[in-house]
Order: sequence, then C-alpha cells, then structure tokens
Amino acid sequence: MHTSVALLLELGVILAALSVLGAVARRFALSPVPLYLLAGVALGEGGIAPVPAAGAFVEAGASIGVVLLLLTLGLEFTIREFSVSLRRHVPSAAADLVLNAVPGAVAGRLLGLDAGGILALAGVTYVSSSGIIARLLGDLRRLGNRETPSVLSILVLEDFAMAVYLPVLAVIVSGGTWRQALLGVLVAVASVAAAFAASYWWGHHLGRLVSHPEAEQVLLRVLGITLIVAALAEAVHVSAAVGAFLVGLALTGEAADRARTVLGPLRDLFAAAFFLAIGLSVGLGALLPVLPAALALATVTALTKLATGWYAASRDGAGRQGRMRAGSALIARGEFSIVIVALAGTLDDRLGPLVAAYVLLLAVAGPMITRVAGTRPPSRPPVSRSDARVG
Repeated sequence: MHTSVALLLELGVILAALSVLGAVARRFALSPVPLYLLAGVALGEGGIAPVPAAGAFVEAGASIGVVLLLLTLGLEFTIREFSVSLRRHVPSAAADLVLNAVPGAVAGRLLGLDAGGILALAGVTYVSSSGIIARLLGDLRRLGNRETPSVLSILVLEDFAMAVYLPVLAVIVSGGTWRQALLGVLVAVASVAAAFAASYWWGHHLGRLVSHPEAEQVLLRVLGITLIVAALAEAVHVSAAVGAFLVGLALTGEAADRARTVLGPLRDLFAAAFFLAIGLSVGLGALLPVLPAALALATVTALTKLATGWYAASRDGAGRQGRMRAGSALIARGEFSIVIVALAGTLDDRLGPLVAAYVLLLAVAGPMITRVAGTRPPSRPPVSRSDARVG
C-alpha cells in the first residue's frame, strides 16, 4: 500500500494548526468554531496555503463530523421529551419559515434571479447550521438550559422541511416534472415519519443492541448503526443529521452515557474537519464583488433568526436572556446552504459567490454573537454611604 507523503504532511500541519487555534480560543473562553472556519478559508482555493492532497479527506471527514455532532446532541435528550417539544414548536417553525425564507426570496427577486434561483436563495437564508449550533451549545455549556429544547426543535423541524424542499429544488434545477417532485416529497416525508416512529416506539431495543463491556465494541456498534441510518436518511433526501439525531434520542440511560464517553474524541476530530471544510468551500477571489449584498442579507437574516429564537424560547417560558441566547444560537448558516448552492449554483453565476460570502459571514459572526448574547453583565458591588461620601 502506497502512503502519500503529501497527504500525511498536509494533514499533520492542519491538525497542528487547529490545535494551536483551539488553544487560543480556549485561552480567551471562546468557541474555536470561527477560527476553524477562517483556517479553512486560508487553506482553500485562492488562500494563502492550499492543501490539495488533504482536501478530499477533509471533505469526507466533514460528512462524518456533522453526523457525530448531531448524534451526540441527541444523546442529551430522550425521544419522548423531544416529541413533546416538537409539537409545542410547530408555530415556531411556521414563524421561522416566514421570517427567514422571505428575505432570501426578496433578495433573489431584486437580483433578477429566475424562479429556481429565488427558491434556492430562500432556502439558503431559511435553514440554520445544525452542525455549528450543536458544537456551540456544547462549547458554551448550554445543553441543560431552559431555551435549548426550543433551539433543537427549530433545527429538527428545519431539517424536516428540507425533506420537502430539496426534492422540489432538485427537480426544478434539472428541469423535471412536478410529478417527480411530488413523488420525491412523499417518499421523504414517509421516511421521516417511519424513522421517528421507530425511534419513539422501539428505540429502547437499540440500547441493548449496542451495550457491551468493551469500549471498542460500543464505539463500533454505535458508529456503525448511526452511519447506516444517516446514509438511509440521505438516500431519501432527508438530512443525514436528522437520522443521526434520532439514533442519539433512542439511546438512553447507561447506553447513552457509554456512547458519549467513547464518541467524544472522535466527534471533536471530525467536527474540526466539518468546520474546516466549510471554509475550504469558499473561494476568496469571487467574494469581494458580492460582499456588500451578502453583508446586507446577513444583517437582515441575523435579525430575523434572533426574532425566531426569541419567539420559540418564549413558548418554553424562557426569560429575556434565555430568549436572546436562543435567537443568537440560530444565526449561523452552514452545511445545508452549501448543499443548496451545489444543487442550484449553475442557475446563475452570481449565486455561488453570494451564498459562499453569506455563509462565511454568518458562520463566523454567529458563534461570536452567541458567545456574548444573553450573558449576565457583571454585578457591581453596592456602594456604602461612607464610600459615597468619600467619592
């Protein structure tokens, strides 16, 4: 077996650089996600240090990374608790769709895009990044917060909506018929319903299936089952992240605890590849001409996501700070936006660079805003009367 020296060298340099960036982020109590994204831009096409040999590995690792992020996020909750939260947040999902898809559609109209381009840009501005947000919630230790179920409900309902949206977009882009689009939608919706029902009613059997005294066996079983479910979900145009999340929800108790322990380091490795890959997908050369439009669209849709999270968290009884945390957490865009532009980028030459700039802006700014949003300001010690007299 021939070993590629270039591949090993580039991967070694990438991992070492990410280690340094992660240490810097932790030093200042920040999430490393923005730094990983910017590192990807620097290593991508037109960047300061391209990594052609490692690019394919990073892309493959990114697909595994988002699956592991959503799997471990699902391990924090139970399917019954989450199903209650989903039912409560159907109105939140409707508000999310209206508030965030409309700006993209309006922007597409103003740019003179055709119907397919308008639909694509509406999807880009609508859907948040499950992968980035899952990492942020863990980094900021907000998984146990009162507003977190509302954020997760929005993310999962967005992914469900993608099951309807992506087949329709694919048919429009390819010039297919509405009958084909309808068939794709029906298959996707039926698959989502079947997967959710199986996880709800028979998920407890999964814990017995993956249980084993050896950590290696637990890792192989959980990861193998998760990747199979994720692949099946992707095959019917449902997000692989949804399939992984449902597997995590189905594991409870000791099985969930063991899975979290053995998957933690692997998740961190492939999650870094996921964030790096988003940056790698952005070519710097084409960004500058579309930057003003991307910045305007990013500003508007950051505010609409803030409103979405505020409303959703209010339905869970969260306070003002919790609502602010929920809204800011939803700002980041990422993997789905890139999938959409990959499908529809050929419709208009401006669409790809615009979406790349838009995703980069919100993928970097979103985690930073989330870090400071909803935090309590430091309380000032009371001033005594004697101190006041001295002053």
